[in-house]
Amino acid sequence: MSSKPLVSGIIIFLNAEKFIQEAIESVFAQTYDYWELLLVDDGSTDCSTVIAQRYATQYPEKVRYLEHDDHQNRGMSASRNLGISNAKGEYIAFLDADDIWLPPKLEQQVAILDSQPEVAMIYGSTQMWYSWTGKPEDIQRDRGRKLGVQPDTLVQPPQLLTLFLQGEGAETPATCGVLIRREVIEDIGGFVETFRGLHEDQAFFAKLCLKAPVFVESGCWDRYRQHPGSSCYVAIETGKFHSTLMSSAQLTFLNWLEEYLSEQEVKDTEVWEALQQALWPYRQPILYRLYQMKFFYLLYRVKTLLKLIVPVPVRLWLKANTKRANSKVINIARQWSW
Repeated sequence: MSSKPLVSGIIIFLNAEKFIQEAIESVFAQTYDYWELLLVDDGSTDCSTVIAQRYATQYPEKVRYLEHDDHQNRGMSASRNLGISNAKGEYIAFLDADDIWLPPKLEQQVAILDSQPEVAMIYGSTQMWYSWTGKPEDIQRDRGRKLGVQPDTLVQPPQLLTLFLQGEGAETPATCGVLIRREVIEDIGGFVETFRGLHEDQAFFAKLCLKAPVFVESGCWDRYRQHPGSSCYVAIETGKFHSTLMSSAQLTFLNWLEEYLSEQEVKDTEVWEALQQALWPYRQPILYRLYQMKFFYLLYRVKTLLKLIVPVPVRLWLKANTKRANSKVINIARQWSW
C-alpha cells in the first residue's frame, strides 16, 4: 500500500462529449500517480456517458462511473456531492469536463498540503484559457485568474471571503484549481444543492473560507476553457449573470450568504460590511442608480479635463485607483441611505 495520500479527482459532466476525453487524459498525464477518478454523470444524453463508462471499464482500478438515480439531472452541486460521498481519498480535487489539469498539478499541490497540515485548501492562478481554439487572436486573450492577495501566502479565515465580496482584484478560485482536505469538505457540509449551477462554487468557497485557512500559491496548475457552451457563458448570454451589473442570480447568492452568516453566528464586522455593501445596490436601487448617474457624469467631466492638463503617468495612476475610490463612495452612500 502506498504511503502517499490518495487524491480523489471528481469530474462532473453533462453532455460533454466534445471535451471530456481531454479532461480525463489530463488526469492520466499527472506526474503524481496515486489517484482515483470519479466520473459523475449528471443525466447526459450524448456520447459522454459512453466515453465515461468506457474509461471505467478499461481502468477499473483507477476510474469509477457514477450517476444519479434513474439517470436524473440534479445539477452541479448535487453531482459534486455524489462524487465526494463515494470518494476514498484523503484529498479531493475537482475538474469540470471542459477544463484540464497541467501535469504537475497534483504532485505540487499534494506536497504543499503535506508540508502544512494546518492548510485546508490550496489554489493558484488558474489560466483563463481562450487559446485552445488555436486562433491567433485568442492567444492574446489568455490570462491568469486574479488572486487578490500576496501569492505563496497562508490566508486565515475569513479574509478571503471578505475580499471576494469586495470584488477588488480577488476572484473566487476556479474549482479545477483547488486541492482540499476531504475532512474539511465534510465538516462544512459539502456543496449547497439549491445552487444547481450558477454560484454553486461561490457558496461552497464562502463556507470553506469562512472557517478554514487557505494557501494561495503563485503557480498555475490548470486551464479553465472559455467557450460558448460553458455554464458561465450561457448565464451571461441569457442575462442571468454579469460580472459587474446587478443580476437575480447574484442577489440569490447574497441573500443565501446573509442567512448563512446569521445561522453560523458570524461576528466578523469586515465580512458583514462587505456583504452589506454588495447588497446595497439591490436594496436601495433608486439611490444606487442616482449615484451611478451622478458619479459617472462627474467622472466623465473630470477625465476630459485631466486629459488636457495632467501628464500621462499621473493619469495612469488615477485610473488604477478609480475602482477603489468608487467602492468607498458606494459605502458612504449606503451609510447615508440607512
